[in-house]
Amino acid sequence: MAEPVKRPSINPLKAFRGLTGAARPNRLHGLSNWQFTAGSAVLGLALAAGAVLAAGPWDSGQRKAEQEWAAARSRTGGAHHEATAPSGPALAPSAPAVLTGLNTVVDKSAPDAPDGATADLRDTLTPLLNASALGTVRTAVVIDTATGKRLYGKGADTAMTPASTVKIATTVAALSALGPGHRIATTVQASPDSRSLTLVGGGDPTLDKAALRELAADTVHALRDRGIDTVRLAYDTSRYSGPALHPIGPNENIAPVSALMVDEGRLDGTDSGPAPRSGDPAGDAARTFAGLLNDADIDTGSGPVSGRPAAKSRPVAEHLSAPLSALVERALTNSDNDIAEALARQTALAAGERADFDGGRRAVTAQLKKLHLPLNGAKFADGSGLNRQDKVTAGLLAGLLARAADPDHPELRPVLTGLPVAGFSGTLSKRYTETSRGTGLIRAKTGTLTGVNTLAGTVVDGQGRLLAFAFLASGTTSPSEAQSSLDALAASLAARTR
Repeated sequence: MAEPVKRPSINPLKAFRGLTGAARPNRLHGLSNWQFTAGSAVLGLALAAGAVLAAGPWDSGQRKAEQEWAAARSRTGGAHHEATAPSGPALAPSAPAVLTGLNTVVDKSAPDAPDGATADLRDTLTPLLNASALGTVRTAVVIDTATGKRLYGKGADTAMTPASTVKIATTVAALSALGPGHRIATTVQASPDSRSLTLVGGGDPTLDKAALRELAADTVHALRDRGIDTVRLAYDTSRYSGPALHPIGPNENIAPVSALMVDEGRLDGTDSGPAPRSGDPAGDAARTFAGLLNDADIDTGSGPVSGRPAAKSRPVAEHLSAPLSALVERALTNSDNDIAEALARQTALAAGERADFDGGRRAVTAQLKKLHLPLNGAKFADGSGLNRQDKVTAGLLAGLLARAADPDHPELRPVLTGLPVAGFSGTLSKRYTETSRGTGLIRAKTGTLTGVNTLAGTVVDGQGRLLAFAFLASGTTSPSEAQSSLDALAASLAARTR
């Protein structure tokens, strides 16, 4: 798998602060009473620019396309590069216009909009939410990230099955608990006499064959230094506890959850989407490792067995995963279930919980409580959203995204930069392609189970404001029609000019 691109050293938010001398906003104390200066209104432009121009998980044609699109938009206002009249939402204001507002204080007394919300959004969103394609139950929340105020709410506190949008909660919890720079280690431990080796899994599902070859090469070098050419090989998966199989059972959407695996247990060479999976990813990884040692004339005898390192073993080789920030981005962009479950378990380990489904649930819940988020009715049965027992509210999902936009929580920013970009990347690459409305302006996590369709993300509206939204629907009968209806809801926010 390609290594994530290093982010540019320029932080758009810091750049705006440097230009304006804006003071740091007051610290948050809950979504209902956020206190910001109007200087935080610049966050919409800063994140929009950073999200399209700088952020994202991989350097690819996708990134080049986003850059070209962003540059073209300032001239055309549309999703295409030709200098044609704007056909989509109105252009965002210029930077000077936004910077002028820095000396204005937000009206902190304005209450959150209850269900029914502000008149303009009620008139815009309610008819779209009533679309029959959205099934029998629909909930929605829209938050202005600059003020923290709820602009729209319908069933905001109704807990529903979120499908893959629960990954937003999983990734926020992991980043909050571990930090964006955290890396997951896979090691090789050698006994004091170097005649027993143990491949120790740390829980990195993105470990690939190239990394395994590097581990083998370093191990061979250490053994040759001691004149060893025959070893007993074991592999250790004890870092994770509990059942390996997800409650949905064997499935092409997720491998058995193991602390040791290569390429997410995929058997077809892909790096995203459904794929045939190994029934024993740890054993397969260990056997591949044994083969690499044997190829280098290190005899592993009858092959690897499950076991822990011998007493007083020492590390002879180590591989570190990409930073957690990159894992979060990849989990969200591709809706990667294996990474999401690993992040839930890493959060559990950081909290001193067992690294299993129950431990992940407790750890994620506890971490989100520390962020003062509305958790009434929330249940995190897994980290990926494949479990229908997961329950969240639209208020929580939108609140998570708004918290990730909070300047006081820069550690959460990969949640925003990892969201798929409408018409460009990940699970939104084939959506928003028939209209320019929302293309490139919407970043959102999708969620799909039979009868469940969800969409939660951020959008830059016609005045350059960054809005966080969450739309959840259940009882849907046509996934494609439900997705189109959800896309129309988000696109209507992009076109909002009041």
